[in-house]
Amino acid sequence: MANFVPLGGISMSIRVGILGYGNLGRGVECAIRQNPDMELKAVFTRRAPETVKILTEGVPVYHVNEAEAKKDEIDVLILCGGSATDLPVQTPKYAQWFNVVDSFDTHAKIPEHFAAVDESAQKSGKVGIISVGWDPGMFSLNRLYAAACLPEGENYTFWGKGVSQGHSDAIRRIKGVKDARQYTIPVESALEAVRSGSSPELTTREKHTRECFVVAEEGADQDAIREAIVTMPNYFADYDTTVHFISQEELLRDHAGIPHGGFVIRTGTTGMKDEHSHVIEYSLKLDSNPEFTASVLAAYARAAYRMNKEGAKGCKTVFDIAPAYLSPKDGAYLRKHML
Repeated sequence: MANFVPLGGISMSIRVGILGYGNLGRGVECAIRQNPDMELKAVFTRRAPETVKILTEGVPVYHVNEAEAKKDEIDVLILCGGSATDLPVQTPKYAQWFNVVDSFDTHAKIPEHFAAVDESAQKSGKVGIISVGWDPGMFSLNRLYAAACLPEGENYTFWGKGVSQGHSDAIRRIKGVKDARQYTIPVESALEAVRSGSSPELTTREKHTRECFVVAEEGADQDAIREAIVTMPNYFADYDTTVHFISQEELLRDHAGIPHGGFVIRTGTTGMKDEHSHVIEYSLKLDSNPEFTASVLAAYARAAYRMNKEGAKGCKTVFDIAPAYLSPKDGAYLRKHML
């Protein structure tokens, strides 16, 4: 892979920090190894640093309280916390000192998250790219491209079947929950109706169901947990949701993987009388949701670094980033091989 050559033609390594070392943080660590123009400089954790064993030899692990002191050693900080409570606080906070990238995925709250991060990053002169991953992220781009190309039509998004990290994290934060996995499942009849080009009107509830596998703490009120899940706004309230209580052993045995995927489909018409129908479909089938999300985060970390070097500041989303900023290849290579 050819290295990205930044301003002035001097090849250099993008120094990356990871904040949060769970499934997503480990995925980012793996992604950095696949990008020769990046170097992992540090991992920051809320745990005792000496208890965190990372995969990359020679890279230090620090407590999060030490992050500000390392601001001159890191070009981009990738934030790997959850969207429910971590990122709304962390992304604006760390944008004071770093270019940051996060995977905030609570769609209904993206505008307010954007505003908070933009206020911080504008003041600091840094770039913050939010809601990066596959949805929001790659799916968002495909919804926009398809709608722009077929203005007369409808967008449809289907997720799964797969484990949603954000929804699983939201369940784990409920009082009395020890661990949990949440599966998003597309309704097959709805998917086929869309693919037929008939442009059906579908409610949120008609497109997906949600299935939750929960390990409750000993003595916890399972009825209260179930009620908290199925009524949770932005996550479960608009869906038919099934909750199963299982043991920790069953969870580890039957639900250890983190697969996911989905489809963005747009159906539309062209012609003077809308006589021609078209279907655009973009799909993902992911063996590891966090590792794929991490790979997208790494690409947008490159963009944050490059844009900030050019003088950009403030909050951005995937809609604001030109595709060439994502690639380690230079413009001449892209024009020759990818157009």
